[in-house]
Amino acid sequence: MTAGGRGATKGVGVLVVIMVVLGVQICSAQISRSSFPSGFVFGTASSAFQYEGAVKDDGRGPTIWDTFSHTFGKVLDFSNADVTVDQYHRYPEDIKLMKDMGMDAYRFSIAWSRIFPNGNGEVNDAGVAHYNNFINALLANGIEPYVTLYHWDLPQALEDKYTGWLSPQIINDFAVFAETCFQKFGDRVKHWITFNEPHTFATQGYDLGLQAPGRCSILGHITCRDGNSATEPYIVGHNLLLSHATVSDIYRRKYKRIQKGVIGMSLDVIWFEPGSNSTEDIDAAKRAQDFQLGWFLNPLIFGDYPTSMRSRVGGRLPTFSPSQAALVKGSQDFVGINHYTTFYAYHNRSNIIGATLNDTIADSGALTVPFKGLKTIAERANSIWLYIVPRGMRSLMNYIKNNYGNPLVIITENGMDDPNDPFKPIKEALKDEKRIRYHNGYLTNLLASIKEDGCNVKGYFVWSLLDNWEWAAGFSSRFGLYFVDYKDKLKRYPKDSVQWFKNFLAS
Repeated sequence: MTAGGRGATKGVGVLVVIMVVLGVQICSAQISRSSFPSGFVFGTASSAFQYEGAVKDDGRGPTIWDTFSHTFGKVLDFSNADVTVDQYHRYPEDIKLMKDMGMDAYRFSIAWSRIFPNGNGEVNDAGVAHYNNFINALLANGIEPYVTLYHWDLPQALEDKYTGWLSPQIINDFAVFAETCFQKFGDRVKHWITFNEPHTFATQGYDLGLQAPGRCSILGHITCRDGNSATEPYIVGHNLLLSHATVSDIYRRKYKRIQKGVIGMSLDVIWFEPGSNSTEDIDAAKRAQDFQLGWFLNPLIFGDYPTSMRSRVGGRLPTFSPSQAALVKGSQDFVGINHYTTFYAYHNRSNIIGATLNDTIADSGALTVPFKGLKTIAERANSIWLYIVPRGMRSLMNYIKNNYGNPLVIITENGMDDPNDPFKPIKEALKDEKRIRYHNGYLTNLLASIKEDGCNVKGYFVWSLLDNWEWAAGFSSRFGLYFVDYKDKLKRYPKDSVQWFKNFLAS
C-alpha cells in the first residue's frame, strides 16, 4: 500500500507500522492526532434529511426532498428518507458512539421545516426544543456542535409559493430562519455553516435535474417538467450567495460580539488534474475549477465571479451591485471544503456537449472524467464518481492557499462508500480496510499540506458517522463508520474503521 500522494511521507514519518485492528492487519502510515497542530478538530458529519427521519413528528413541515424522494424513479432503490436512521429519536445513542470514538465535534444540520414548517410565519416550539435538547446532549458529552443551516431541505411551502431559490424573496425568509437559530441556539453553537455544497445544489437541482427540486431543460425537458439549465443554476447560486452574505452580516452585527462564534460555507470540490500536459487541458482544468469552487469562493474572497465565468456565461450570469459585492466579499470566517475525489480535465475540443446541452457543463468548456482512455485515475469506491486519490487533498489545499490568500479551511466532509450488499453477512461488512486506507491516505496528505506547505487547515470531519440515506442513491451506498442494519431495528455496529479512528484519536 502506498501512503498516497506527492511527497506525502515527508515530515509525517516514513515508517510503516502494522496495526492490528479487530484482528485484521492493516498497513498504515504512522500518523495520529498528535501529528496535527494543537487545537485541530476531528469530527463526523451528517445532515437532517439523511439522518433524522421522523418526517411528520412534532410539527415538521414537508420539504422539496420529501416531494422528490416520493416521486417515482428519482431514487435508485425506490426508497425514501421517512425513517432513514431515525436519529431524531436515537441521538443519545449516537452521541455515545461519537464520544466512545474520541471525536471532538459533530456537524449536523437544522431542518428549516422543523423551525418554520411553512418556511416562514410562526416558530414551531417543538422543533426548537428538539435541537436544544440535542445540542445540550452533545455539549454534556464533550462534543462541539458545528451547525449547518441549509443542507438542501427547503420547505416545500416556499417552493410552491415563489419557486424557492429562484426568487430573491428567499433571501429574507432564509435570514429570518437563520437569525431565529442564532437567537435560540447561538449561546452554545460557536460554528455556523450557512450552506452545504451550493455548487451541487445548483447544478444537480437546476441544471441536470437529478436532485430536488428536479428542474432542467437539457434534452428538451425529457427528464424534467420545468426549468432552464442555461440560466437557473446561476440564478440559484446568486441568491444563495446573497442569502449567505445577508445572514453573515446579521450575525456579525448583532450576535458575534456576545456569542463569539464564526460563520462560513461548505463548498464541494473535486480536484481536477489536466488530462495531458497540453496548454488546452491545463487551461481546461483551471476553468473546471472556476466553474466549481471559484463560482462561490471568488465572490466570498474577491467580491465577484471568476473572469472565466463572466466571459463564457455572459449575460446569463447575474451581476452584483456595488453594495451587494461589498456585502458578499469577506462574508466568511472560514471556508468549509467537502472533498472526496479527483478527476482529469480535458478541453472540450468538439463542443458536442456545448451544442447539445447549453448548461453549466458546456459553459465551462471542460470535460471532467476519472479516466484516461480506458485507464481509471485510481481505485474506485462504490459510487460511480468516487475514486480514491489521496494526493488530490494536498493539491487542493495548496490551490486554495495560493489562489485565495491562505484562508482558514475546515474539511467539513471527507469519506468513501461501500456497496449495500444484501447478501454479505454483517460480520464481513464490518471489515472496511479500504475505508481505513482511504482516511489514512487523505489525512497523510492533509497533514503534509499543513506542516510542509503552510496551508491553514484547522479541522477534519468524516462523512459519515453512520450509514444513511444517500440522496438519489437511497440506501444503496454505505458511507458510515458504523454499519446500520436496516433489516433489524436500525442497530448500529462498529466497522473496523471505528477502532482505527479510536487508536488514531487516542494517540
